[in-house]
Amino acid sequence: MNYILFGPPGAGKGTQAKRIVEKYGIVHLSTGDMFREAKQSDPKISALMASGQLIPDDIVVDMVRKRLQKDDVKKGFLLDGFPRTLPQAEALDGMLKKENIKIDAVLSIQIDNEEAVKRISGRRVCACGESYHVHFLPPKKENVCNACGGKLVQRTDDKEDVVRNRLVVYENQTKPLVDYYKKAGILVAIDGQQNEKEVFKQIEKAINK
Repeated sequence: MNYILFGPPGAGKGTQAKRIVEKYGIVHLSTGDMFREAKQSDPKISALMASGQLIPDDIVVDMVRKRLQKDDVKKGFLLDGFPRTLPQAEALDGMLKKENIKIDAVLSIQIDNEEAVKRISGRRVCACGESYHVHFLPPKKENVCNACGGKLVQRTDDKEDVVRNRLVVYENQTKPLVDYYKKAGILVAIDGQQNEKEVFKQIEKAINK
């Protein structure tokens, strides 16, 4: 039971990934988590992340390759955040073939750009760790945390212009993977415009097939 999960920013991948690994008992292979772990011991990765630059494909591929060689992935895994580009997808195919691992399906959560902007740009956070949303989970008092009374702020990478730029990057780099996996016959389109529970029902249906 091995799957790839991808979709644009704001598609709810993190939420759905958590549901999938909890229900099916497979390992969540998040490249974001891998990067955060690696930067503790690798100055090069730490410097790249600090500067906001993309991690080069060869470094990402090598990181994923090493992770796939660990024993815990034998019970199944969910790849989240990888591959992001066609070269990464081709490299993944090569390493999976070498390890005799098969991907059962690629779960592609799809939402339109305006929905993505609405979801992300509406986020507000407090220094205490609480999170809110101006549309979906507003605080009792505007811009004030319910828990501690602290001021709510919008993170820089949640600002509308930044979100739209991220979506352009996704369109250019990651969306071509939809055609790549469609040709391979393993792509499953998931309607991400629905609420969280409805989206997971679609994922369950795809996995149970």
